[in-house]
Amino acid sequence: METKWLEDFVSLAETHSFSRSAQLRHVTQPAFSRRIQALEAWAGTDLVDRSAYPTRLTPAGQTLYGQALEMLQALHNTRAMLRSHTAAGQDVIEFAVPHTLAFTFFPAWVSSLREKFGPLKSRLIALNVHDAVVRLVEGGCDLLIAYHHPSQPFQLDADRYEMVSLGEEVIAPYSRADAQGQPLFLLPGHAGQPLPYLGYAPGAYLGQVVDFMLKQAGTPIHLDRVYETDMAEGLKVMALESHGLAFLPSSAVRNELRAGKLVSAVPADLPGLQITMEVRAYRERPTHKGVARDLAKVRADALWRYLLDQKS
Repeated sequence: METKWLEDFVSLAETHSFSRSAQLRHVTQPAFSRRIQALEAWAGTDLVDRSAYPTRLTPAGQTLYGQALEMLQALHNTRAMLRSHTAAGQDVIEFAVPHTLAFTFFPAWVSSLREKFGPLKSRLIALNVHDAVVRLVEGGCDLLIAYHHPSQPFQLDADRYEMVSLGEEVIAPYSRADAQGQPLFLLPGHAGQPLPYLGYAPGAYLGQVVDFMLKQAGTPIHLDRVYETDMAEGLKVMALESHGLAFLPSSAVRNELRAGKLVSAVPADLPGLQITMEVRAYRERPTHKGVARDLAKVRADALWRYLLDQKS
């Protein structure tokens, strides 16, 4: 039996919906259903009454629900105490950050924090967006920092997690500049001669946002995808080598724009081919009930209060 099965079951008991719980637990509904079935197989009895709608628990499920809450709380308390031993004398704050933000936004943001908030010891855990969110959900970090756009929202339970905005980031298309400082590849391209396009891999968060932007464009855009990767830094390197144009965060290309190596791939008469995203920090709402609190948690609380004050 896995701990995540209990967490899935508690979520189902509280939402009364397989689909809603699957969203909150960041898995597909079929995968979520299989995990509930695996828990029932372990228990040796039905825990969910599948003849009713909305979903409700069987008597055995009601019993397990109460026990699961106690077991999960005990496990979380134990983990906090164990972490307090390993973190004794330390105040390291753990951040789960998607790769692109880890390379672009995070270094400058931490430098600003050290100037205004004070000394900060941090540990960066760079992941893809899905795994970074899961890291927060499973209690493996203090803060999650991620992009947000209304077209691709996170399904984080507002009763369990809180959020603060850290700023904005503009995603726009860029190309290597030629000897005269003009883009080698200029949008929108032509149907018979599409522009070489350096794109994000399928499923990448920024890729989904860029796809949304291109679908909303008022002018047909003609692109030929010649390369893809998960990370904006990888696309930037390929753009610098003249392999095509790429949609990149402004923080990733600041130095290259200043040096004239990259330029906008959008002509003045073709506005609207950029999108503004919010950079957000998330954390689990603290309960502080019977949990041994290490220095890192205390420091993370202080940082969160500072971020809220800055926002207000």
